[in-house]
Amino acid sequence: MTRAGTGPRARADAGAIPVSTRNARFQQWEALLSNRTKRTRSGLFLIHGVRPITLAVERGWPIDSILLGAARRRSPWAADVLAAVQAPRFALADELLRELSGKHDETPELVAVGRLLPDDLGRVDLGGDAPLLVVFDRPTSPGNLGTLVRSADAFGARGVVVAGHAADIYDPRTVRASTGSLFTLPVVHVPAAADVLAWLGAQRGDLRLVGTDETGTGTVDQLDFRGPTVVVVGNETSGMSAAWRAACSEVAAIPIGGAASSLNVAAAATVVLYEAARQRGFPGSRAAGGGS
Repeated sequence: MTRAGTGPRARADAGAIPVSTRNARFQQWEALLSNRTKRTRSGLFLIHGVRPITLAVERGWPIDSILLGAARRRSPWAADVLAAVQAPRFALADELLRELSGKHDETPELVAVGRLLPDDLGRVDLGGDAPLLVVFDRPTSPGNLGTLVRSADAFGARGVVVAGHAADIYDPRTVRASTGSLFTLPVVHVPAAADVLAWLGAQRGDLRLVGTDETGTGTVDQLDFRGPTVVVVGNETSGMSAAWRAACSEVAAIPIGGAASSLNVAAAATVVLYEAARQRGFPGSRAAGGGS
């Protein structure tokens, strides 16, 4: 039995730099919560939550530093993270760590500061028999973007390309909504649709672009998703841009009933991705229900 104050948990905290005031370093972290420009310039972003931090560590995502509560006993999970991550650590007063969590009603054990990866389309692998890729055209909601990344991961997509002027991949709301899937598949932002289309054409000539829109000429269940496919999802308000609509060989709709006038864009994309996975015989290993 390890005595309190000794052993792996205590050693994991050793050398943590104390932060007890809203000093310049704290203000830099605080800016990462809401300031996209600061995230881009610093190359850093905040990772909240047990599952996102766990997946970031397991998948070898570059971690700049770990923020932890001062003078608090660590759970086995937190102790494992601290032992696994070779990065500077800072011991914050609870009220400061709570502010950085983005939630004011609870104090997390840890907050990780991750490094941004380059927006390089080369991170996306379109080799093999039938790759599936998602393009999200000009999303405005970080929550929708994160949810779509989560669904793309769940249903076997090779990655997500965020095209045009869009919500930030590294917004804490995006990261949280992805429930860690941001760390398991490539998510790349490319400002110009023309650049994405040129890259797709250079990768392989058999890619079929399928758009999703309520005005589509067919329904998703009528389409064949078994070949190399790019699913294009449009902006929440205006749908796909003219460039993406013109690039799609087919535009499909999802039949709905009830009083709803339409589906949320992330929900619609999830339906399409499920249909693609179903047709491909995707061997999902777990059954999903509600919740997070």
